[in-house]
Amino acid sequence: MSPTINNISISTLFLLTNFIFLIWAIKSSPELISRSNFPNGFVFGTASSAYQFEGAVNEGNRGESIWDSFSRLPGRILDFSNADVAVDQYHRFESDIQLMKDMGMDAYRFSISWPRIFPNGTGEPNPEGINYYNNLIDALLVKGIQPYVTLYHWDLPQALEDRYEGWLSNQVIEDFENYASTCFKAFGDRVKYWVTFNEPRGYCIQGYDLGVQAPGRCSFVGHLICKKGKSSTEPYIVAHNILQSHAAVYRNYQKNYKVHIRMTPPFTLIFTRYNLHALIFILKIIKDNKST
Repeated sequence: MSPTINNISISTLFLLTNFIFLIWAIKSSPELISRSNFPNGFVFGTASSAYQFEGAVNEGNRGESIWDSFSRLPGRILDFSNADVAVDQYHRFESDIQLMKDMGMDAYRFSISWPRIFPNGTGEPNPEGINYYNNLIDALLVKGIQPYVTLYHWDLPQALEDRYEGWLSNQVIEDFENYASTCFKAFGDRVKYWVTFNEPRGYCIQGYDLGVQAPGRCSFVGHLICKKGKSSTEPYIVAHNILQSHAAVYRNYQKNYKVHIRMTPPFTLIFTRYNLHALIFILKIIKDNKST
């Protein structure tokens, strides 16, 4: 339960404050969002995740992910949809990249699908998966768009979930390090910016405490919502293994790939549009003060 001030939750107060600021900022300066408000070298980009964008879940020898399984569980997705096709980036990436170029994007952050590289989670890399990401990366660079790669955006191979319950086992640390190393070797000559995990806190809480996202584990309401899970301990075990996995990958990176690859930032955290408007406003004030 969130802390309260006179029966108003802190989170509600925060959202209300941001909303008021957003309305005021837009009205006070209609031309607020402009490249000129940002310092030189500021990178403008767009982002996606593999499961939400690629589609083609049964193509290119891709393995099943925990989100494929979760989306098919009755009652878990409100409108019964899935990402079997999504926005079909697997087939449309060239036209997608042209749209980014037309919008003036400097960078594109996308995630690599672990089960597309390792259909069974481990073993031999899938050449078709590597070929797809090679083509995507090359197409971005041709258009002058810098690729930023996220290694894990919540789509664990289902094979590892079945084998040892995925992130609940420390076996995942070694397997994630191997997967990351494979990606560094295959794409590191062109990809200079890497992120290990997207929003790890959200994954731990929503996947293992509340059970509202894959793999859908929780224990409240007497397992009425989730068939498996223990909300009091599992989010912490998963968080621990994620931190251990990040450390293992980073050590591997420092030892073997640092000369060629830049890893920054280690995690991708939530940054709302309200915060973005606040950032723009602050930058505008700094710019105005410098000019005077």
